[in-house]
Amino acid sequence: MTAKNARKSSVLKKFIIAFVLVIVIALGLTGYNYYQKYFSPNVTANQEYLYIHTGATFSDVYKTIKQQNMVKDTDAFSSAAQNMNYINRVKPGRYHLHEGMSNRRLINMLASGTQEPVTLSFHNLRLKEQFAGFVGKKIEPDSAAILNLLDSTAFVKQYGFTTENVYTMFLPNTYQLYWNTSPERFFKKMHGAYEKFWTGERRAKAVAINLDPIQVTILASIVDAEALHDDEMPTIAGLYLNRLKKGMKLESDPTIIFAENDFTIHRVLSRYLSINSPYNTYMHTGLPPGPIMMPSINAVNAVLDYQKSDYIYMCAKEDFSGYHNFATNMADHLVNAHKYQEALNERNIKH
Repeated sequence: MTAKNARKSSVLKKFIIAFVLVIVIALGLTGYNYYQKYFSPNVTANQEYLYIHTGATFSDVYKTIKQQNMVKDTDAFSSAAQNMNYINRVKPGRYHLHEGMSNRRLINMLASGTQEPVTLSFHNLRLKEQFAGFVGKKIEPDSAAILNLLDSTAFVKQYGFTTENVYTMFLPNTYQLYWNTSPERFFKKMHGAYEKFWTGERRAKAVAINLDPIQVTILASIVDAEALHDDEMPTIAGLYLNRLKKGMKLESDPTIIFAENDFTIHRVLSRYLSINSPYNTYMHTGLPPGPIMMPSINAVNAVLDYQKSDYIYMCAKEDFSGYHNFATNMADHLVNAHKYQEALNERNIKH
């Protein structure tokens, strides 16, 4: 081989080697960029959850992620999202973020709508307005949206309720639901739990005391308001059932407090008894039109499994233990009432 050919061969080899090196470097850079874009840890620990509201666009999601510093490299996230066509697959929800998540894992979670449910636990909320406010802090719909349905005659009628008694549908318990649950779906879920609770056995017990599930719950709300101790609930329930059977007014102090809408009242005086309200059980016979609070399940069961007795009167014990003195006649009741009134006076409790 001539020197000239040798030089040409050497130049060609160097060119090929350089070309291969350029390709390798280019592939390496491409691979590195690909890894950085899709598989490199990118999610920060700044926020535990990403909330995507109903109707949000990718622009909204990107803005939230950027403003709250949810990822280290927002440009990489945006590029990956566009390449993975996430911009056309935005789903509302509450998404749990984990530090070190890659863009690919994050985007797959968001695009598939794989959100973490919200745990909703409620009990002893006195008013449905309070209930709506509590729920509105836990899920996307605000309290006004929840309350609008509770106050909609046409809507609650679909489920067999009125706006007065619809609050009996909500049973204190722990529930799981998605953050972006609509008010309608929330209502449907709660009604499903209500139907599940009211088994054939419980409905049969209600029929046996001439009440329906709504009436049982209304009475249970009175029992719960009267009872400080759960073990006394069946006795109180039996007393009120005796009054209903006899056609007597229930004359329950908690119903007066509810009618007055003043829950600071500790002593129901005679001047309160003339309030013109369907919840005034000193004025009206029978049950009020709706519950005076959200009763516990124990209170509902206490009505269904009431303690049989001849009691028709009760008065708080003078020792302020939270228990009651029960009586079958007015004379004994007046003695009990006098002892309690004296105890109130001694403690200077005037109202």
